Amino acid sequence: MSAYDAIRERLAAGELVILDGAIGTEILRRDLSWADHQVLRHPDKIRGLHEDYVRAGADVVTTNTFQLARRSLLNHFRDRAHMRHVGAPDLDTRADRFLTAAVELAREARDRAAAGRSVAIAGAVTTLEWCFRPDLAPSEEEMRAEYREIMDVMARAGADLILLETMNSIAEARVGLEAATEAGLPCWTSFVCDERGRLFTGESLADAVRALEPLGPDVIMVNCAPPADCTAGLRELVAARRGPCGLYPHIGRFDPPEWLFTDEYPPPRYLQEARRWAEMGARVIGGCCGTTPDHIGALARGLHGEQA
Repeated sequence: MSAYDAIRERLAAGELVILDGAIGTEILRRDLSWADHQVLRHPDKIRGLHEDYVRAGADVVTTNTFQLARRSLLNHFRDRAHMRHVGAPDLDTRADRFLTAAVELAREARDRAAAGRSVAIAGAVTTLEWCFRPDLAPSEEEMRAEYREIMDVMARAGADLILLETMNSIAEARVGLEAATEAGLPCWTSFVCDERGRLFTGESLADAVRALEPLGPDVIMVNCAPPADCTAGLRELVAARRGPCGLYPHIGRFDPPEWLFTDEYPPPRYLQEARRWAEMGARVIGGCCGTTPDHIGALARGLHGEQA
């Protein structure tokens, strides 16, 4: 049985699965820049971060690949010819190399720290443009080609599943989910929502569930919004979907281009909120920006202990 088969069985049985916490903001907290993902420059620190989440009790660990795509690099230049003219010589291949290295580091961390537990590696993939701006999304044709390229790299590198996260529209989520399926990977899909629990396009999560369920996502979630907003989104999800739902909110505030850490949600309070989410029907709970291994440890000790 693969690591993800074990997770899938637990979900089918209605058990709770703990997702890990923030990657990018935790890199910042450890005095590194998130800008180049650090998977080649500081692999020991990225591997160590994943190990901390595994040891804290995460059942699923996400790769350090948020917005890691060829498009993200190309956007700094006028066009591809300009990138080749003035950019670093490896930019055409950098995204694929970084994606592969990120999956390998997460797998190595699991091998070192899981101690016999089934821990799955989720390849983190987000919107091709900025996740809070659905109006910037590329054409469907461009999305199909670019998502398939990313998913194929993730599959070859050994990801157990895709975490399609911080999606801001039904249309882009559908394309990403289809690309994951075509690459042979199971997929969890997560949307960013506003304080009413609606997508930034104005679409409802009930609409998202109806559109995605025929494509077979294993889990549908909300993430990268404050706990209260994600709670509103979770309420909409569990009312619309029979299958597993979940959430992983952020704590703190966005302070472009990085993160403002605040103390409103220390681990004990985050666990208190998570107990409410579990009572509402969440079957996957983790943390987004600002959360730490201490937050995930609190969830694993508290929520798993209460299920036993």
